[in-house]
Amino acid sequence: MRNKNISVSALPVWKSLDAHSSEVRQLHLRKLFADDIKRGERMVVEALGIYFDYSKHLITDETLRLLLQLAKESGLQDHINKMFRGDKINITENRAVLHVALRAPKEQSIVVDGENVVPLVHKVLENMAKFSNLVRGGVWKGYTGKPIKNIINIGIGGSDLGPVMAYEALRYYSQRNLNFRFVSNIDGTDFAEATYDLEPDETLFIISSKTFTTLETMTNAHTARDWVLKSLMNPAAVASHFVAVSTNADEVAKFGIDTANMFEFWDWVGGRYSMDSAIGLSTMIAIGPENFRSMLDGFHQMDEHFRTAPFERNLPVLMGLLGIWYNNFFDAQTVAVLPYEQYLKRFPAYLQQLTMESNGKHVSLDGTEMDIQTGPIYWGEPGTNGQHSFYQLIHQGTKLIPCDLIGFIHPLNPVGRHHDLLMANVFAQAEALAFGKTADEVRADGTAEWLVPHRTFEGNRPSSTILLDRLTPETLGKLVALYEHSVFTQGTIWNIDSFDQWGVELGKALAAGIIPELEDGANSRVTHDSSTGNLIKRYIRNKKLSSKP
Repeated sequence: MRNKNISVSALPVWKSLDAHSSEVRQLHLRKLFADDIKRGERMVVEALGIYFDYSKHLITDETLRLLLQLAKESGLQDHINKMFRGDKINITENRAVLHVALRAPKEQSIVVDGENVVPLVHKVLENMAKFSNLVRGGVWKGYTGKPIKNIINIGIGGSDLGPVMAYEALRYYSQRNLNFRFVSNIDGTDFAEATYDLEPDETLFIISSKTFTTLETMTNAHTARDWVLKSLMNPAAVASHFVAVSTNADEVAKFGIDTANMFEFWDWVGGRYSMDSAIGLSTMIAIGPENFRSMLDGFHQMDEHFRTAPFERNLPVLMGLLGIWYNNFFDAQTVAVLPYEQYLKRFPAYLQQLTMESNGKHVSLDGTEMDIQTGPIYWGEPGTNGQHSFYQLIHQGTKLIPCDLIGFIHPLNPVGRHHDLLMANVFAQAEALAFGKTADEVRADGTAEWLVPHRTFEGNRPSSTILLDRLTPETLGKLVALYEHSVFTQGTIWNIDSFDQWGVELGKALAAGIIPELEDGANSRVTHDSSTGNLIKRYIRNKKLSSKP
């Protein structure tokens, strides 16, 4: 195991990987498959109902051996054990990292600062279930006695991206007489459009903010409060139309929310890892407590797989190692996540925060500047839409873009031959990326010589195919946890803190100083550069002019 103050790039195995990558760059997947007719059956892992085919990656058995050795020498298993037992591995904030406790069974014990936190988690889950059933059953009434029809979650970051993604992913299982919307952007348009066609006396707001002081969330929360009171007039109405997901009881009460309707979560839950905590209250109302518990069970199954499976058969470890292979030895800057399932249309956006806020770090755990690349850029759209947009660049562009193609054997909405056509594209795209089409093959089609270069596909573009049976709450839990632990694997090997997010703070702090200038014309507490100062002056000068649309 390496000394934590030694860069991973100093390890002999890292140098071996670097030298080995030069050899692999000379290989082509066409030859690798031709030389090993069992490769497509051999380089797969099947676990927890997930079939993970990594055979179309630019790797050999030696690549895998070296990557697994890298994981071992980086102390990955020890770091996994530390997380699961509640050690404070988020060192810059001196916090435990225990999203795994959010889905732990009741009988499990995970101790933080001398307290078993699992009973606390289940107490909150029980409270969420009671409340969800009241809303779903029409028992929870608004101030005028009408049942709630509309639920609007107000949050930002992990308090928004997780609930939005989960709602869209599990919309098939949602209660359809309830309308769910989400507000996150401080842009007033977000709130205006979310409430445009709704009645305040039928609307419930979930205000999701750990501190109940987050600028964007609380600005939208106060706008929601004003919107409700403009119609219902009495401040007492707030208690019937607002609940909170927070830890700050004083601020919640000051807002007018009954603290009995405050659902707690803890500082050992990072925002981007919180969709299965009380932050998922809107999800539970939508799909019901039983389905929510099934989702938690899916998370827990993947947690246990990650904790116990040998690395060579460990889905998150293999995914994480493959990411390091391309990021650090092939100079790949991005990863495309391509779900062939319309319900997962927000999954790539969710992964953007999970991956880039976690591993977008430039210093190691001891504060030393990194001498290697860390987190890549994650992006994507559902198939087949993406095929008619950016796949051109993936297939024939100059950039190497590893891809995750995610497909399901059974559709939730069987319509004619749609699903067979959809899945044909999953398999065809992976095949085309890997093997391409040679110039000779293009010529054999009768293509004019001048056109041959334009219609040639180089191939050798790596991809994983992740095949599952059906999109269910349990499956979604497994899929999210798969990426969570892949992120953890990479962060451990890079020796960075995957659980803080100081990078989001500076811009927000500077904005706090600029706000008085824009609203009141007050002098800023900071001196601006000439560009920023001039932009502020131009904004102030021109906003006084009529700008009616």
